[in-house]
Amino acid sequence: MALSKILPAGQDQFAGARNLIINGAMQVAQRGTQTNQTTAFTACDRFDIAVNGAAIMTTSQDTTVPSGQGFSNSLKIDVTTADSSLAASDLALLRHKIEAQNLQHLLYGTSDAKNITLSFWVRSPKTGTHIIELRHANASYYNSQAYTINTADTWQNVTVTFDGYTAAAFNNDNGLGLVIDWWLAAGSTFSGGTLASNTWQNTDANRTVGQVNCVDNAANNFYLTGVQLEVGSTATDFEHRSYGDELARCQRYYETSTATDYFSGLDGSNIYLSHEFAVVKRAAPTMTYTVSQSSGSINSLTASTDHYRWAISGTSVGAWSGVLVKADAEL
Repeated sequence: MALSKILPAGQDQFAGARNLIINGAMQVAQRGTQTNQTTAFTACDRFDIAVNGAAIMTTSQDTTVPSGQGFSNSLKIDVTTADSSLAASDLALLRHKIEAQNLQHLLYGTSDAKNITLSFWVRSPKTGTHIIELRHANASYYNSQAYTINTADTWQNVTVTFDGYTAAAFNNDNGLGLVIDWWLAAGSTFSGGTLASNTWQNTDANRTVGQVNCVDNAANNFYLTGVQLEVGSTATDFEHRSYGDELARCQRYYETSTATDYFSGLDGSNIYLSHEFAVVKRAAPTMTYTVSQSSGSINSLTASTDHYRWAISGTSVGAWSGVLVKADAEL
């Protein structure tokens, strides 16, 4: 029996991993290439983008990677509609969200709050100042730092250490705890103040001072891979995991499956059919589906954290094939 099946819902079945990031090597891409994106999850699991303004993106899993580092994939953000004149409230950023109960060992909210180090490989279309930020979701405080891209369209390794936050703890639950923001563009609402480097603060204008505009041209492409977040003030070698390991971690938040079911029933009757998820979900997911062949109708599709159930009525014989089911329990 899979480990995820025997642990209670909500418990981290992968405790002990050094890297707090899920899918940092961009191995898993259950959604596939995503076009016409503003604020949505990207092609690569556990990473999403947020956009306010004119910018529109296409995101994909790409094979462009830094050489000699053991990576096979990266996340590619392709600007398809530019935002070359930023309004005050315009923004574009890439995010990774971490479940609060998986952060308890950081001891935030105590005098022993631990430093954490973020490392990643990035390829940006723009030289100059870029902002990387932690957001404490349970306290609405930010810690922003600048890193400099020296050469455009060239892979660069970045390492940044953030001081622990002593003033507020993470909730011990399955909700959102910590967000990592890679800023791509920022209007004056977020950049008009003074950068509070490696300082936990809550003034928007001090978050992204100096950030270049990576979405100012439809030819711009931004790439990311090798993302690692770990306890301490020193970056260690990237923790490469197997595809199966990373897929299971991702499936706690999002799972796709294709089922072929055949059944028969009388007019007006409901037939119920249950399927177990591959991995227990973070919370009861939102379910969507598409059907390529069917006779009859689906009256309902409901889910708990460990399974989903169909309620189907058939005219006489219901034949269902190629049912693509999507379960979304994202933060």
